Amino acid sequence: MKKILIFLFLSAAFVGVAQELTLKKGGVVNTVPVGTTGSESFSLYLPTSFEGGKTWPIVYIFDLNGKGGQAIHMYREVAENQGVILAASNNLSDSLSTSENIAITGRMLNTVIKILPIQKYRSYAFGFDNGARLASVLPIFVQEIKGVISAGAAYPNLELLDSKIPFHFIGIVGTEDYSYSEMMAGRKMFDKYKYSNNLLVFSGGHQWPSVDNLNTSLDILRLSGMEKGVIERSSTFINDSYERNIQKVQALIASNKLTQAENLMGELLDVYRNLREVDQLKDQHRSLRKDKRYKTMKRNEKNAFLTESFIKEDYVYYLEEDIVTYNYNNLGWWNYQMGELAKYQKSKILAEQEMGKRLLNYLNLLIEVNIQTQEETKPIDQEALSLLWMLKTITDPDNYEYYLRIISNSAKIEDYGTSLFYLEELLKKGYTDKEALYALENTALLRITPEFNEIVAKYLKEARYDNIQEE
Repeated sequence: MKKILIFLFLSAAFVGVAQELTLKKGGVVNTVPVGTTGSESFSLYLPTSFEGGKTWPIVYIFDLNGKGGQAIHMYREVAENQGVILAASNNLSDSLSTSENIAITGRMLNTVIKILPIQKYRSYAFGFDNGARLASVLPIFVQEIKGVISAGAAYPNLELLDSKIPFHFIGIVGTEDYSYSEMMAGRKMFDKYKYSNNLLVFSGGHQWPSVDNLNTSLDILRLSGMEKGVIERSSTFINDSYERNIQKVQALIASNKLTQAENLMGELLDVYRNLREVDQLKDQHRSLRKDKRYKTMKRNEKNAFLTESFIKEDYVYYLEEDIVTYNYNNLGWWNYQMGELAKYQKSKILAEQEMGKRLLNYLNLLIEVNIQTQEETKPIDQEALSLLWMLKTITDPDNYEYYLRIISNSAKIEDYGTSLFYLEELLKKGYTDKEALYALENTALLRITPEFNEIVAKYLKEARYDNIQEE
């Protein structure tokens, strides 16, 4: 049977002006206008089961790169499975202040509420990284938001929490994510403040969560609403979701991911204890915590967290010192640190492998933040910026961008020795775009030198100025 796209016609009034919108079910609408000016828009996805005769839950997705529609495309399966609407602003940006992004979000929410029948108590905010931080503070300003799903980012400021403005916080984080230890610690703080919260852990790095993890998060929010009595209870849904999660626990145990299995068991006990019988899960949880293999893994993880905290402090201290003093001589020390991280990543102890990956990701983020700070500070300290670019070629050696920046800037100040060194390092890494090399800013004099063309010919077989040495 051919799939039939059903179009839904809705009438929406903006500041007294009626506009006719055509929204399709089962397809992403990328530019739904906000208000009457058309200067802002959002992307929208209505599940194929959508009908206007009842209210619907909604998940607002936050992407600060302005790619809301792209984020929605990733989670269409979730919308269909959960029967939820997805909406994402196309105008949020890292370059805007939090207050500006919240104002943009507020205007989008007002539009959504006017044109769609949204279910009370089931409006949720979901984001990744900086988008997650914005999503996390939104319930403080928009009390219609009853749940937050934060991927790869701990709650930004626990002092903002107010018991008079309750919401449910769900964190999602990978064991190789530099935010992992911070989010583990954040869960304890939420518990201390008696805030409804859960933490889902997966094997992976700093990335948008899987469809499965987002489905699980929305299941938890729905179950939480049932426990509070604001959503009608469904024993079928409670039991089915419970069995699905028990299967996940068993899969984690079978793959020897015992700390993740124990974490999920604890979350399930928290979620289901007031909704159904969980005695068997309690016994399994207790038994796992006594398991020698689990105890060893947990001890290794605690040791890794402690080591990680000390190494992070060293990174922050030495990077700050190197920037202030333009300490190019310390590049060798940073190169040594990469060797140490490589050793961790090859360790036979899983917790050390994960720690090594977290630290590498953390260091790259730390350097990138300092690069951004230098670029935004006027006048720009070019010496400090060059040092940071050089550091990036050490910590992220397969990222060609920073080699090119160094070559261009060094040529600008006629430091051709540095330019040629990084040119050869770049080509050793596999860079092949000869046209871009010969068009690189500030290198007009450099690229006609014999040395430049010899290096290019050595790695790319042919240089543009082959006979330059004969002239």
